[in-house]
Amino acid sequence: MIAPRPSALRDFLRSEAAGGILLMAAAALAMIVANSPLADGYFHGLHVQVGPMSVLHWINDGLMALFFLLVGLEIKREFVDGHLASWTDRALPAIAAASGMAVPALVFLLFAGSTPGLAKGWAIPAATDIAFAIGVMALLGPRVPASLKLFLTTVAIVDDMGAVAIIALAYSGGISGPALLAAGIVMGIMVILSRAGVKRLWPYLALAFLLWLAVLLSGVHSTIAGVLAAALIPIRVTPGAPDALDSPLHRLEHGLHPWVAYGIIPLFGFANAGVSFAGLGLGDMVAPLPLGIAAGLFLGKQAGVFSALWLCVRSGLASQPAGANWAQIHGVCVLCGIGFTMSLFIGGLAFPDPRLMDEVKIGVLGGSALSALTGYALLRATGQRSGTGRPI
Repeated sequence: MIAPRPSALRDFLRSEAAGGILLMAAAALAMIVANSPLADGYFHGLHVQVGPMSVLHWINDGLMALFFLLVGLEIKREFVDGHLASWTDRALPAIAAASGMAVPALVFLLFAGSTPGLAKGWAIPAATDIAFAIGVMALLGPRVPASLKLFLTTVAIVDDMGAVAIIALAYSGGISGPALLAAGIVMGIMVILSRAGVKRLWPYLALAFLLWLAVLLSGVHSTIAGVLAAALIPIRVTPGAPDALDSPLHRLEHGLHPWVAYGIIPLFGFANAGVSFAGLGLGDMVAPLPLGIAAGLFLGKQAGVFSALWLCVRSGLASQPAGANWAQIHGVCVLCGIGFTMSLFIGGLAFPDPRLMDEVKIGVLGGSALSALTGYALLRATGQRSGTGRPI
């Protein structure tokens, strides 16, 4: 008899924690290599052409489509069969995430919006990096209440929805009608398979690849194909029970997650976090673009998420996370300012100029590191080792 799979959320948190720590190591290694005698080989290797795209583009436009596929699977699972399945459950993370995207964007524009050409980077500090943030919490062990782990996860998942919408609407190029038509046909076939009760994964994966090609040629960013494909993968709802063995979405999520958490995301971090500090002075560090990004992540994120949560609790719209005091809640809101993966990704779309992208990296790394260290210190100082820190 085959044992039932564990809950996708438990599996998600375990692998995200380990993957987040691996991502930190990959980002640190990238910065070390970029400032070592290996720097020329590192930067040259990323721009070697392999077929129609460079190595960096294959990572960012190809492999990251699998990351977005996983993001889409997680979003669908949580909305259909998880902690966001009811409107009551969605209210708090939706409001907190919306505020946590709007306020950082406003802070960014306050610092950088008046500089010509920089306003288009407004979305860079808008999203939270789930893996990095959960990795930091994993270092704290039982000091973080389970309710706050769940809160951070659900806010970050809703954040990802917003980031996907931003990429599709704000950072897509000229639209090709025939390619979009082809994408629509592929999606229609996936709908027909789902309605026909097809449970095998390979037809959906083959069609997802064709969808990626069509979206790549359409002018919409290719990674959006991952989210679209995920929305069309069938799921068998199993409320309050382990994930169903015959649910295509659950099987694909469990199978894909380790490859993304331990392979694709660390590779993305290594390929995108490398920035050379040679010749950089204090003036470069506090230029409008990096300063706006860092301030948006560190100041805007915690202000947006915390104020929304506080107002929801005070107004009676939502309950305070169980077993958590306001100091701990503030610490987790600070961790929401870790925007590493999605911030770097959006930064690359907003500023393809390598010089500006280096400034983006400085801002993202600075803001994310400050958020990680401050959030860790707050949670370590205010957390209790016993009782409330049991795992989800």
